[in-house]
Amino acid sequence: MPSADLPLPDCRAFRPELPVPVDFDSFWARTLGDVPPGGRDKPCVTLVDTGLTQVRTYDVAFAGHGGQTVRGWLRMPTGATEPLGCVIEFLGYGRGRGPAHQDLLWACAGYAHLVMDTRGQGWSAASGATADPDPGAAGAVPGFATRGIESPDTYYYRRVFVDAVRCVEMMRGHPEIDPARVVVTGISQGGGIALAVAGLVPGLAGVMPDVPFLCNIPRGARVGGLPPYTEIASYLRLHHDRTDMVFRTLSYFDAALHAARATAPALFSIAMMDEICPPSTCFTAYNHYAGPKDLRVYEFNGHEGGGEHHRAEQLAWVRSLFAGLSAGRTATS
Repeated sequence: MPSADLPLPDCRAFRPELPVPVDFDSFWARTLGDVPPGGRDKPCVTLVDTGLTQVRTYDVAFAGHGGQTVRGWLRMPTGATEPLGCVIEFLGYGRGRGPAHQDLLWACAGYAHLVMDTRGQGWSAASGATADPDPGAAGAVPGFATRGIESPDTYYYRRVFVDAVRCVEMMRGHPEIDPARVVVTGISQGGGIALAVAGLVPGLAGVMPDVPFLCNIPRGARVGGLPPYTEIASYLRLHHDRTDMVFRTLSYFDAALHAARATAPALFSIAMMDEICPPSTCFTAYNHYAGPKDLRVYEFNGHEGGGEHHRAEQLAWVRSLFAGLSAGRTATS
């Protein structure tokens, strides 16, 4: 698919100023501070027999937004004797956590790997196991991008972002995890969630957003050729009088605004022929990102991005990142 967005030199310089709600930070402080009774109870972690001998897999259930149960898979290398670095992965749009024996890359590399289910999803590439009991008001376009869009308090991604923050908190408290070596990552929707977490959670070791969704959402809704951004355009095609309200709600969840508050080292990937997450939207987040950052551009790829080639880039990046942290500890001890 030929490029339909800005050319690469223009994307590299693309840093539009996005409107920031005056209560952006206080909204998120209030949201994350609202912990219901039992909202930080000890997670339920159950060993699963997958038949694999070199990787331990656990079914994890923890309290997310509103104390509601969120599930995930935790995979760890067998025989680890010291606290592990951890990669927390958020999933692409429509995907659930899938079966227990999948996604072994990070555990085979010697890290703990937590795959968080995305509430209400799990109907595309892999099944899910986490319900979303609050579907929002009637009239949303099928999908998740307009669910509860009438207000930031009811919007679907408010619940998802809280789930993701609680997931990081849970893993930092795990006795086999080194809390100073926690990296968040994800592709597409997962990349947008990872950027939001990077802006909301201090002290992460790193963040790896791949072809991230939810960045410069107004532009995505106007130039994106495929769902999920087209869900927003379809909603506004019917509700002509709600444009300002919709984009105000979405501004609280724009990953580019969260990126501007993130300080952890980051490795981005962006694909220049991406019709789902137009590269200019991804570059908006990259160019606003406040911490140390690096980028891999895949000029002739679509939404698949760099695929397994980029996984190799990530493996090398995480290894170097964790080695640097270990060296820093040794130098100060």
